[in-house]
Amino acid sequence: MKISVIGLGYVGLVTGACFAELGHEVLGIDIDESKIKALKDGEMPIYEPGLRELVLRNKTDGRLKFQSSITKEIDDSLLIFIAVGTPSLENGKSDTTAVYKAIDSIIPYIKNYKIFVLKSTVPIGTNEELKKYLDNKLKTEFDVASNPEFLKEGSAVNDFMKPDRIIIGTNSIKVAEIMKELYSHFTRNGHPILIMDTCSAETVKYACNFMLALKVAYINEIASLCDAIGADIRRVREGIISDPRIGKQFLYPSIGYGGSCLPKDVKALADFVTENKLDLLIPKATLESNIRHSKRFVSKIIDWFGKADLQNKTLAVWGISFKAGTDDIRESPSINIIEGLLEKGIKLRLYDPIALKNAKKHFANDPKTQNIYLASSEMDAVKDSDALVVCTEWLQFRNPDFEKLASILKEKVIFDGRNLYDPEKLKLYGLTHMGVGVFSSKIRSKVK
Repeated sequence: MKISVIGLGYVGLVTGACFAELGHEVLGIDIDESKIKALKDGEMPIYEPGLRELVLRNKTDGRLKFQSSITKEIDDSLLIFIAVGTPSLENGKSDTTAVYKAIDSIIPYIKNYKIFVLKSTVPIGTNEELKKYLDNKLKTEFDVASNPEFLKEGSAVNDFMKPDRIIIGTNSIKVAEIMKELYSHFTRNGHPILIMDTCSAETVKYACNFMLALKVAYINEIASLCDAIGADIRRVREGIISDPRIGKQFLYPSIGYGGSCLPKDVKALADFVTENKLDLLIPKATLESNIRHSKRFVSKIIDWFGKADLQNKTLAVWGISFKAGTDDIRESPSINIIEGLLEKGIKLRLYDPIALKNAKKHFANDPKTQNIYLASSEMDAVKDSDALVVCTEWLQFRNPDFEKLASILKEKVIFDGRNLYDPEKLKLYGLTHMGVGVFSSKIRSKVK
């Protein structure tokens, strides 16, 4: 099939490249000219394992093309996927401005029947609103379908090629059959394609991300309980995940969830609940819980130093991206912690394997930038630091040279926001472990 994908961010670029890999002809469009130039030059605007090879192969083979503006060529495509950004407004509502701008730019070139497929995560009811909008704009026949994505940054290519399920929202039998044909490769591999109405498909996306966010918030609440009473979250977690009704995915104590999906979607759901005056408590509570975990971790660090002059303290921070495997720092709990420490006047030496470039942009206009040093390696970050703060679970952070760390760190303490390390092992090197829900003997004695 001939397909156009509007918006070449994480979702759009992965979607276009993977469809091309399956043999479809894909035209990728994005208004960011620098992004298009980079793609034409073989450079990736985002970091995603396996994506570069996929893009280069299919571009070379002629199945994947890129351009920065809409042209009449788009009318050759039967399917037009909308994958533009829908960021959160101040009230949490998803901003669909880019969706309608994309549609408006397409309309003058449409002469034949089209299926507009919404990949972007949009407020519930948007598919119906878009259909009404196009009814007044288009003279040709068209359909609108919902096809929410379930791609995890860091494994997006694998998630697309090996999906747990594919959700298609449409009220048209014709569209359902075309979409099933588009995804027929996955049907042959046994992955289910679930056909439902557009409202249900939109809701599935929010319901899934809400559940995942809720699981993260839940285990972090239990970790906070463990901190308060002296229990060990590692042992408690073992007992929880041994229950087959609960499972273990997303139940890892941490400094909170982040990224482009869970925070945005839970905010949007909370706004939808408020706007429609629904009596639902958990969405807002999940948001508040996640915010508190970053603040608690900052407080744990500050409390360690007691009455010391914080402006004379320097901390190494390992990890800036919201999780390992991506350069995405959007809504990253690491950023929240970094900003919280900067507010106290603490100097920071930051290191991340991939996300330093994005961090530099993020802090470029921050007046506290003079207190930030971007390190070239883990040990460069630790140099001249009082303590180490670990915020992201990159594999290369899991087995550092503890003996060397102990010789460098002035306070000999590691604040472990991902519970990567065994407190007992750290003791062998004279290091104190301050994790999430894992009590330090020093703090325990204070509580008792």
